Amino acid sequence: MGRIFISAAHGGKEGAGIDPGSIAGGTTEAQEMILLRDLIVTELRGRSFDVLAVPDDLSAAETIAWINARGSRLDVALEIHADTASSPSVRGAAVYYIANNLERKNNGELVLMGLLRRVTQLPNRGVRPDTESGLGSLAFCRQITIPSLLMQVGFLSSPEDRFLLQNRRRDFALGIADGLASWSRVINPNNVTPTEPNYPSINININGQKYPEQGILVNGNSYIPIDLVDQLRIDVSTSPNVNRINYRQIVYIKAVDLRDYNVVIGWDGVSRTVELRSNLLICVDKLDQIMSRGITSEVELQLFLRNNNENALVNFADLPKLYREEGNAEGVNYDLAFCQMCLETGFLRFGGGIKSEQNNFSGLGSIGGGAEAASFPSARIGVRAHIQHLKAYASLEPLVNEVVDPRFRFITRGIAPSIYQISGRWSVDLDYGTKIFSLMKRLYESAKLL
Repeated sequence: MGRIFISAAHGGKEGAGIDPGSIAGGTTEAQEMILLRDLIVTELRGRSFDVLAVPDDLSAAETIAWINARGSRLDVALEIHADTASSPSVRGAAVYYIANNLERKNNGELVLMGLLRRVTQLPNRGVRPDTESGLGSLAFCRQITIPSLLMQVGFLSSPEDRFLLQNRRRDFALGIADGLASWSRVINPNNVTPTEPNYPSINININGQKYPEQGILVNGNSYIPIDLVDQLRIDVSTSPNVNRINYRQIVYIKAVDLRDYNVVIGWDGVSRTVELRSNLLICVDKLDQIMSRGITSEVELQLFLRNNNENALVNFADLPKLYREEGNAEGVNYDLAFCQMCLETGFLRFGGGIKSEQNNFSGLGSIGGGAEAASFPSARIGVRAHIQHLKAYASLEPLVNEVVDPRFRFITRGIAPSIYQISGRWSVDLDYGTKIFSLMKRLYESAKLL
């Protein structure tokens, strides 16, 4: 029987102190997840499963290293989290899996359904690829060599979820244990003792050409020979975040880890081919600069919006055109601005106190004690204000158009030329710029520019 690794998120040392995770309702994420994890471990051991609980004092990176040092074929790993949101109405459970891995998605559905069958009052937020997470990828899903999933059991910021978690903790534990037991049986249906692995071979296609050597499929993940990575002129020799295995005297790395080096990864299930496309079209080391040129077309922006919200263009059909025109007029990268709009509005779903009729696409505040968020007379003026606000942060150059941004004059000009530097300024979220940049990479991948 394969073993089950369980990690309670947070609680370990990160930086200069202990990381409590989310804090809400007089409790912390670390405290709640440790209590829940202990019940899950007890339940699974009572069912004769071999369970390893990750030590609570480890950092996130140490947790991954701890599991990788002990995990073997037929084992699985789950990390449990509790999220927070700005609105207490946001609630429910979700499971994240490594993007483009259908097998892991199916595993995630088993784990999530196990919980939801036991706690029927908990809303279902679905099984989601880790590219839909706030950071664009999740280390626990990508850097662990055995099959792994990350589960959000609810939102501490939701009084309803918090009440359920604290008053029906055993039901949460039973449900998650049900799901983990089902997942473990899928990975090892015959309860066999692990032996020397025999991984199936897969084909490799790089930039439209078949690569002469084959890769291997490990737990549903594509691995490619290190020689190919060298040919792409990518140096992963000092990167601890790249998963490596030694199989039959050849070193392989997980293909999806190359996304951090701006390589697009795809999978053709019919021909069992991992498809890689190296970045040949754009200069990636300047993508984070606000004062630069956008490179997408209006149609590509429209498709990106529509693929993430099929109703996005019903009320704002001209928005991609407006961002391109206003961004080009002021020298602001309209791709970055457009992706910030997608983040702020939830791909034009709005919510969070800002209504669509306010034409406020970037969460701009008002002045003089007015409403929390500014309003603009038209979509164009709203976009113009957004572009001007970005230019205020990124440049000392004067505006081309008349000022419509109500807070333009309060910004220290040129203090944040990179999108990463508006984190903690535009938003209190210190990962704000990273989230925008992750969305832009998704935009470029959908447009086949990366």
